[in-house]
Amino acid sequence: MKNWNGWWIIIAVMILIDLYVFAAVRFVTNGSNEKIRLVTYSAYWAVSVMAVLVVILFPFLDFFQTHVFFRNYVFAILVGLFFAKIFASVFFLMDDIRRVFVWLMAKIFPRTGVDFVTDGGEINRSVFLSWMGIALGGGLFTALLYGFSNKYNYQVKKIQLAFDNLPSAFKGLKILQISDIHSGSFQDKQAVNRGVNMALTEVPDLVLFTGDLVNDRATEMHDYMDVFNRITAPLGVYSTLGNHDYGDYISWSSEEAKKENLERLKKIHEELGWRLLMNEHVVLEKGDEKIALIGIENWSAFGRFPKYGRMDMAYPGTEKYPFKILMSHDPSHWDAEVKVKYPDIDLMLSGHTHGMQFGLENPYFKWSPVQWFYKQWAGLYETGKQKLYVNRGYGFIGYPGRVGILPEITVFELI
Repeated sequence: MKNWNGWWIIIAVMILIDLYVFAAVRFVTNGSNEKIRLVTYSAYWAVSVMAVLVVILFPFLDFFQTHVFFRNYVFAILVGLFFAKIFASVFFLMDDIRRVFVWLMAKIFPRTGVDFVTDGGEINRSVFLSWMGIALGGGLFTALLYGFSNKYNYQVKKIQLAFDNLPSAFKGLKILQISDIHSGSFQDKQAVNRGVNMALTEVPDLVLFTGDLVNDRATEMHDYMDVFNRITAPLGVYSTLGNHDYGDYISWSSEEAKKENLERLKKIHEELGWRLLMNEHVVLEKGDEKIALIGIENWSAFGRFPKYGRMDMAYPGTEKYPFKILMSHDPSHWDAEVKVKYPDIDLMLSGHTHGMQFGLENPYFKWSPVQWFYKQWAGLYETGKQKLYVNRGYGFIGYPGRVGILPEITVFELI
């Protein structure tokens, strides 16, 4: 663990929130009989102590980090409980602020007889806000549990993209994009295979994969080679690397072991029949006309993610082609560099955000907490003649589910 101070701060925050939420639980169960209170308090602290112990032990036990079931479900449930408690605490805090305000008003204006606790059978405001917090926090947790069933609920999104400068031979070109497979999270090979069948049904001319084939280790792909090697297209299958592909988020026995893992992952792309683009470009031909496809390594505008991408290596030589597609895993690259330095990139394809695997989305509205961090986080964005598409991801990581933001297979038709 690189930052022990940060780790212990997280644990301290968890304990403080547990104490704060427990105060609300005691408050709303105050009128219950002793047996109900005992069962409620025991269950609450059993789960809370277990969650804290898991977080304390996580850096020390390799089992916690590598066991797929634990990473996918047990840890996710505990994290879900933590965020549900935070959500509920917002309402508890509102009530505490209200009560402090009432107390101050009573001290400042003692003769007004201010009393915010109502009579006549009306609901006490503190009880109401406490129950509201518990209900909404519980609702959030229930939604996260429900989301487990959506992680393989693949959605095919079909989008037409119009470009004035697209060579006529490429009019009607069908491009299939997949992104963020994260094979280390999968536990249902049949379901993953079903998604690939859906992709193949589209019969694309070109397939582009925009990074994060694995969570950390190249070995995570071993059981899924015969699933993803079925993906083919007349103009080829091209791929790039995402931030997780470099193995930066786990401890290795040596720097050499980490390098060997990356080299093995590159070889896996080759064995799948995918052409991995490492800061380079290729030329796609139809008839006598040509377009350029550029693929770079991960490049992020945020310091916590790597900047291995080199547009200064990949772009030169593409100037002469009338139409250019860029594969770049992280959509923050769009505002930070692509629009600024490369205004003749017509279409950029990204992934990375997963839409946070949580949010609300319909034809008229979309929202996810990830938009507080990424300006472009899901779907199509346009600036002038340039277009960016952010794929919501094929797989999942961390939270083994999807709420509102479903796994995506994208099919573009260029017109």
